[in-house]
Amino acid sequence: MHWRRFVFSTALPIVSWALSLAGDADAADPIRFEGIAERAGIRFTVDNSVTPARHLIETMIAGAAVFDYDNDGKPDIYFVNGARIPEEIEYAEGTRIPNLIKSGPAFRNALYRNKGDGTFEDVTARAGVAGEGYGMGVATGDFDNDGFADLFLPGVNRNLLYRNKGDGTFEEVTRSAGLEGIDPKRGKPWSVAAGWFDYDNDGRLDLFVVNYLLWDLEAEPLCGDAKAGFRTYCDPRLYKGLPNTLYHNNGDGTFTDVSQTSGIAAHIGKGMGVAFADYDQDGDLDVIVTNDTEPNFLFRNNGGGRFEEVGMLAGVAYNDDGRAVSSMGADFRDFDNDGREDVFVSALANETFPLFRNLGKGFFVDDTHRSLIAKATVTSSGWSTGMFDFNNDGHKDLFVAGGDVQDNTELFSSRKAKQRNLVLANLGDGTFADYTSQAGEALQHEALHRGLAFGDFDKDGRVDAVVTRLNERTELLRNTSPTENHWLAFRLTGRQSNRDAIGARIHVVGASGREQWNHVTTSTGYGCSSEKTVFFGLGKDGTATLVEIRWPSGITQTLSGIQADQYLDLEEPARQ
Repeated sequence: MHWRRFVFSTALPIVSWALSLAGDADAADPIRFEGIAERAGIRFTVDNSVTPARHLIETMIAGAAVFDYDNDGKPDIYFVNGARIPEEIEYAEGTRIPNLIKSGPAFRNALYRNKGDGTFEDVTARAGVAGEGYGMGVATGDFDNDGFADLFLPGVNRNLLYRNKGDGTFEEVTRSAGLEGIDPKRGKPWSVAAGWFDYDNDGRLDLFVVNYLLWDLEAEPLCGDAKAGFRTYCDPRLYKGLPNTLYHNNGDGTFTDVSQTSGIAAHIGKGMGVAFADYDQDGDLDVIVTNDTEPNFLFRNNGGGRFEEVGMLAGVAYNDDGRAVSSMGADFRDFDNDGREDVFVSALANETFPLFRNLGKGFFVDDTHRSLIAKATVTSSGWSTGMFDFNNDGHKDLFVAGGDVQDNTELFSSRKAKQRNLVLANLGDGTFADYTSQAGEALQHEALHRGLAFGDFDKDGRVDAVVTRLNERTELLRNTSPTENHWLAFRLTGRQSNRDAIGARIHVVGASGREQWNHVTTSTGYGCSSEKTVFFGLGKDGTATLVEIRWPSGITQTLSGIQADQYLDLEEPARQ
């Protein structure tokens, strides 16, 4: 992140741009959210153990996941938390703090079970998923194909794998699975995000782990303005980057690190978000990794267990100014309904949030200004994000968790540390409008928002959201968009393919002839996982004349005459 930070220097002025917001707010159907966390029983608070020293890890948390851990058809929520960092009142130059980060009762992660009546129950202790250490993100996926979603938790100096036992409890199996992530040369990692995908289409989910920086509590630089008497979180350019890690699923509960042989480890970055899609439509899932103040990576899956990094060639490494921005969260979906997956990236204030439109034939173009996203985002800083059709009008919208990197931004700039989340409505003509102000009272609250995950908690066909905030109660946002638009939701189960059907591509044609594409994934935003259900808004179309599913195995399934406003549970058919 290009963070306005200071290493014992006088604070520099930061330019504020007063630009009008994008688009015509009356050009699309309304989008509304209602804050229901309190009445739903969600009382979780992310505690980043902020210290006077401002250790970099404090500002980077925390992720959330929406997934159905008990297979009762209702999506549940998992939250990641920090851990106690030793604190000193006076932190002078040369002071060293013991390299010890411990958990405590106040810092546990949390699993909330959806009771189906609008409320949630904290089942963390019963499920055995309180976690340990300083957490960052969460990735959900059924790695052992037993029908129950498992949890992988990347974090600071430790990663965790919780296997879902199917009886409401989990078993921690990190070491036996081979996923501790310890590198003999570099030691313990700082991993911020991860995602499950089947890169070789062998029917088993593999794991991609996004690593951030080489970080040591004892050797961390001191940043801020000593004369003015304040500290800030240090710029990532003061640290060395790390390669990402790819683990192959061996099918016996263990994984093999194939980062070197696959070509992933050859590229050093400062990874933040990860998302998967088959952008070149060759039948293999590709990987976008957002990097902090470094060029983004696009790992093209060449098959045979090999990846080629093509970010610069494809046009997603830099924005159209030739800058490597402070790329944060990402989503990898088709926003313009042309059948090609595009890339949306959140970033920091004065950078804008890049939108890379897929032109086909392996190339993208930066559409950030043409889409009017630049105007809507230039004064904002964003973390996790997602691309979903919130008003079911047939066009995928954007949601971004807002908040500055620094928690004391006002001391040295005209910006605010606490910011609103952003809702950008897709107007269907290639442009977006900022709908935040009209999206409900809950969207007007300013906070240090971080994690953002999506799912339909009340199964009404409208995609809801959950947002974490540093040192404040989590927000649960129920989608109350006042629309009569129709929708379809697909829950797929793989047989030849991985059981979660991650990577399955769905093509829907509405009665009006409008075509849309989406795919099964749980990896969204920054350090977060969303419900694997695939949602389509159909607008005024009461039926889908055609549904075509291309499963990861290569099997194609076709349905016709599907009535709208329902969940479809589909199993992968046998190969003909």
